[in-house]
Amino acid sequence: METPVSAASEIAISALRERAPQALSLASRFKSAGFKLALVGGSVRDILLGRLGNDLDFTTDALPEEIKKIIKGEVEDIWEIGAKFGTIGARKDGIVFEITTYRSEIYVAESRKPEVKFGDSIEADLLRRDFTVNAMAIELTTETPTFIDPHNGVRDLLNKVLKTPGSPELSFGDDPLRMLRAARFAAQLGFIISPELLASMTEMAKRLEIISAERIRDEFIKIVMSPNLRIGITTLVDTGLCDQFLPEIPKLRLEIDEHHHHKDVYEHTLTVVEQSMALENRLGGANLVIRLAALLHDIGKPKTRALIDGGGVSFHHHEVVGARMTKERLRKLRFDHDLIEDVSKLVFLHLRFYGYGGGEWTDSAVRRYVRDAGELLNHLHVLTRADCTTRNKKKAENLATNYDHLEARIAFLMEQEELLKIRPDLDGHEIMEILGIKAGPQVGKAYEFLMELRLEQGPLGQERAKQELLNWWSKTQS
Repeated sequence: METPVSAASEIAISALRERAPQALSLASRFKSAGFKLALVGGSVRDILLGRLGNDLDFTTDALPEEIKKIIKGEVEDIWEIGAKFGTIGARKDGIVFEITTYRSEIYVAESRKPEVKFGDSIEADLLRRDFTVNAMAIELTTETPTFIDPHNGVRDLLNKVLKTPGSPELSFGDDPLRMLRAARFAAQLGFIISPELLASMTEMAKRLEIISAERIRDEFIKIVMSPNLRIGITTLVDTGLCDQFLPEIPKLRLEIDEHHHHKDVYEHTLTVVEQSMALENRLGGANLVIRLAALLHDIGKPKTRALIDGGGVSFHHHEVVGARMTKERLRKLRFDHDLIEDVSKLVFLHLRFYGYGGGEWTDSAVRRYVRDAGELLNHLHVLTRADCTTRNKKKAENLATNYDHLEARIAFLMEQEELLKIRPDLDGHEIMEILGIKAGPQVGKAYEFLMELRLEQGPLGQERAKQELLNWWSKTQS
């Protein structure tokens, strides 16, 4: 009777031959040189999940210098950026190979970088892998490819359960970032984190402080871009991991009022994230900026929370405070400048629509809304619509109808006036010529006056703009 392991072995080896025959060719070179080579880790897992990509991971008993000699002439490109960690990268026929010497990584106390030690057996290498589902290998230099699964990774893969090859304390002690990786696999692949792992993640959460902001950021992005972001964030919050690098999110778990009549801000935030993800087709697909903006849009509420006479609370100007907090936090996590500016801008603007009411805005107000959003207008549309989480069906329908109306007005004005390219009717050179002045602060003030006029009244035409400019100039000189 065929066992799950033998069935998995046949599937994996067959898929490897079909999808990446280059791996077998590479293995023959290692065998000829007297070394072993095995496909390992996430590559084996992904083969079994039917999602093998163009990046393949291998492990070998050859040292980095020996690896380079063996693959030279077999691959198109070789890079050594990870050589000090035992990894040599290469590319052939569009497939990227990462070949790593058997190793173990150990983080010593207070260290932000792993201490790498090379091993002498694949069994020891697999024992130090993060999870059992990543501790499987296919040995390619034996007479026939051999499936290696010493820690029941196939069983855990079938059950979609995350466990560690050794004790969780050993795995997370070797590399605390693995705790974030557990949350990512839960969000990305729908895995259940075993109770012993969750307990260790909770106990060892503070160990994350030795990991660099850049590594945390990169893993966090993968969680944010996962299909089930709620599971990922909930795991981070419940274990205390989020407190270590994004404490603003756990702090959202507060009640709207002291009588506990309404949903807390944390649950509202998760719902907004999910609803923004459902609208991402408007942005061309999964979008990091909108997901971060949805996640962070209300982080200013705890700091602005104030009790209202007669019951309830208010959060005046939480969008202003939240935008500043967003900028500070994303900077600490080493996100790039443009993304930080975009996300904080959306947080700042996310309440702007609520002054629209049933369509009371003037065309001038609509123009300003578009001008302020700029290239993020579609993102703001998505965030604003997602921010409606009321259970009152009539209220939700009214909000959606009103936003439909605003978008229709924007579309009309876009067609008439090209709103995203709004400029005054006169440029700087024309202003200087009409007023007879040289370049300087006065030109900038005149330009701002004409821009405000353009926003208020729409296109004026050059003649009227010239007259308005002269009238304004006359008043400023008197």
